[in-house]
Amino acid sequence: MMSKSFTKRIGAYVAVSSLVVSMVHPVQAQPVTYRIDPVHSFIIFRVKHMNTAYAYGRFNAFSGTIVVDEKNPANSRIELEIDANSIDTGNSQRDDHLRSPDFFNTRQFPKITFKSTRVRKINNTTVEVTGNLTVRGVTRPLTVRVQFTGKGRNPRGQEIIGFETTFTIKRSQFGINYGLGGGLDDEVRVTFSVEAIRQ
Repeated sequence: MMSKSFTKRIGAYVAVSSLVVSMVHPVQAQPVTYRIDPVHSFIIFRVKHMNTAYAYGRFNAFSGTIVVDEKNPANSRIELEIDANSIDTGNSQRDDHLRSPDFFNTRQFPKITFKSTRVRKINNTTVEVTGNLTVRGVTRPLTVRVQFTGKGRNPRGQEIIGFETTFTIKRSQFGINYGLGGGLDDEVRVTFSVEAIRQ
């Protein structure tokens, strides 16, 4: 039979060996998929009217997924789909005009989409996301800075994560030319604040 002291020495050796192995070959975290929570996320835009004041609006219906790979951010990705008919500026007549062929032409192009093609880490709280934005059937490359805003659990105990980005696009690049030259500015600033639930 082995003595108690010998057994303790073997146990200590195994524990130290396991610690060394874990330090040299750390367990790699797997990519985590999150589903965008539209109830606690917001897509807001603004555009200058008559070169005087900013008009604001939002999209109320959208969905998407975010894959987060903390160990290798280049493997992270995002896909977003917006219901263009859900545009809301607080005025039904204006919203109907925005859905018309003068602007989004939602009958022919009901969806606005974004799909990432590259994610690059900038620092511990910021990544640069490049992808393809499709509006009104026109697809253009878009690169934005995305900031990590927090992580926690919702009242149901589900893990949640938050991000936010603000960027500017030119609507004329997507064939939306109505009002250019005086009525409405070409540049549209967009803010996307997202809360997503781990799947």
